[in-house]
Amino acid sequence: MRHLEATYGRAAVVGALRAEASAMRERLADADATDDVIQTMERGVRARLDAGYGPSLIAVINATGVIIHTNLGRAPLAETAALRVAALASGYTNLEYDVARGGRGRRDIHAERLLCQLTGAEAAVIVNNNAAATLVSLAALAAGREVVISRGELVEIGGGFRVPDVMAQSGALLREVGTTNRTRASDYAAAISDRTALLLRVHPSNFTIEGFVERPRVDELVALGRRFNIPVVEDLGSGFLGFPTTVATLRDEPCVPDSVAAGVTLVLFSGDKLLGGPQSGIIVGAADALARVRHHPLMRALRADKMTYAALEATLEEYATGRAQQTVPVTRMMAMSLEDIGRRADALASSLSTAGLQAEVIDGFSTIGGGSAPGSQLPTRLVALTMPAGRLEAALRAGRPPLIARIVDDRVMIDLRTVVPEDDQALARLVTHAASTLFP
Repeated sequence: MRHLEATYGRAAVVGALRAEASAMRERLADADATDDVIQTMERGVRARLDAGYGPSLIAVINATGVIIHTNLGRAPLAETAALRVAALASGYTNLEYDVARGGRGRRDIHAERLLCQLTGAEAAVIVNNNAAATLVSLAALAAGREVVISRGELVEIGGGFRVPDVMAQSGALLREVGTTNRTRASDYAAAISDRTALLLRVHPSNFTIEGFVERPRVDELVALGRRFNIPVVEDLGSGFLGFPTTVATLRDEPCVPDSVAAGVTLVLFSGDKLLGGPQSGIIVGAADALARVRHHPLMRALRADKMTYAALEATLEEYATGRAQQTVPVTRMMAMSLEDIGRRADALASSLSTAGLQAEVIDGFSTIGGGSAPGSQLPTRLVALTMPAGRLEAALRAGRPPLIARIVDDRVMIDLRTVVPEDDQALARLVTHAASTLFP
């Protein structure tokens, strides 16, 4: 109790003791009660304090095989990014201070140099997520005027947020063209009038349409925009920088530098998807258009904080130095070979079998997730556990740290692609302990 008092404070511990003592009296009133009073109260008090005063945001082990798992915080940061955040978070920084001039500076310049270097853009601005990037870009360039967009690109992203709703909040007027499956450059051209503010292209990053489909190339839209002197804005969502990769599913993924090189006015993308950085919305492109975004009143509401800038700059440095495929977890997990995963899976299955569990290694697939590279399947090796799947999965979630797996064909599947190798032994202990609580 004194140890708990040092952690939670005297008042909290006394309150938990009183509540647990009351519950203990009720249990002892049962003639069949066999509780060990001291141990039961100790466990009960700790559980009450953990539930009432412990942090709600905790670390988990992701064994689902979904690399960019939206529910689990999307991209884990590179070690250099985490260290940069830790170094700057606990002290003061030059977030809005110009050290050279000794006066007030601007926060929107941080990470800009690296983003321009990596994408070829003239300028860059950071906001708190990609929906915010879309909102402020449309508000700055198209409020009260029409934005032309294909019907096949009016997507809904996670949590029920829809592109048309975001556009409406910006004050822009939606002008749909084409059909769900086929839209041509001529459809955009026919919709252009003196009310048109811009042409918007949205990458349908969380679904695919196959079969009888057509979509204008980005260079066709840029040529159309130049013909009518109208800017083209592209929401790429996932933020693929086109880094060298052996991942087949990324070969057709549009990349930011290509859109910038094609002449797109503004390119919008996420920092926490394929880029593998912190949650952020990144806008790169023409300096004159971005100047209007920088000075829009919404920037005050949507701006990023010092921790985001710190993590993003450190992540971008990994790309600039060519280290990202080895140091950024998202890119490293995507590039992980089937042989490496298989060796780790065999070792885990052997360890669990030695502990008395029924475990075997089978073929399966991981996925990129997070609305990136829809339909992506990365071959993997899964550790399949044969025991009541629902109860075991719940017991794994109750562990410390929680272990998040998936159920397929009434078996719990563990995919080590999304588990750092340093956690393999801890994972084995969590599974063994969870199984022992179900079947002592």
